[in-house]
Amino acid sequence: MNKKLPGALAIGVKRGGLEIKQFFRQKESVVFTLLFPLILLAIFGSVFSETIAPGVTFSQYFVAGMIASALVNTGFQQIAIFIPIERDLGALKRLRGTPMPAASYFIGKAIVVIVSMVLQVVLLLIAGVAFFGVELPTAIDKWMIFAALLISGSVVSTILGVAFSSVPKNARGASAIVSPVVIILQFFSGVFFIFTDLPAWMQQVAAIFPLKWLTQGMRSVFLPEEFAMREIASNWETGRTFAIIGIWLVVGTFLAIRTFKWDRE
Repeated sequence: MNKKLPGALAIGVKRGGLEIKQFFRQKESVVFTLLFPLILLAIFGSVFSETIAPGVTFSQYFVAGMIASALVNTGFQQIAIFIPIERDLGALKRLRGTPMPAASYFIGKAIVVIVSMVLQVVLLLIAGVAFFGVELPTAIDKWMIFAALLISGSVVSTILGVAFSSVPKNARGASAIVSPVVIILQFFSGVFFIFTDLPAWMQQVAAIFPLKWLTQGMRSVFLPEEFAMREIASNWETGRTFAIIGIWLVVGTFLAIRTFKWDRE
């Protein structure tokens, strides 16, 4: 009697465990991924310590942006850099030649992104509360929005990272191509500065991409309701935030399916 083979999801979960082990074995990558947001929080929180609105410090504003940015750093940036490395090493080609379903590989990537992202968020919140007076939301609906943003943001960032991984022609140039894209989006999306203080053309460009909406969504969680009046539309636009994330999820999935490469051309 033939033994039934495990499904794509079960294999993907096991693949995710392997991805996590590989991630933590790369000490430099772990330190950079987990500690870099804390370093930025320490720098910006110390330099910009003023109150930007009644009851809102810059640190409170910055933590919201850094959590949104962590989704893009962990999902989009890591995936778009590491997949070309694995492609150049021939690892993807070897995996493609195994009975493992292709979906399991991407499930494994999504798992390591979620684990890394959760660690970053926990560290940011602990440091923010302990050293910079960041106040956590108390309403249950805020935490529900927070969870929805983490899940949807992680998924869309991972998929867009897979789609963008076909842009670098080789592993050597991956970081040089991907990192500037992320840094520019961070500046345009109000991660480092108050979004409405940016030039109008930057705001319009940022509104095309999901990071702007993720940062705005996180502000709706960590900032008081009164601060919504300082947004472009004078409200949090929660419905539009999730709609645009959903659109990018569809677009990213389409591009990932059409452009993903298992080996070098």
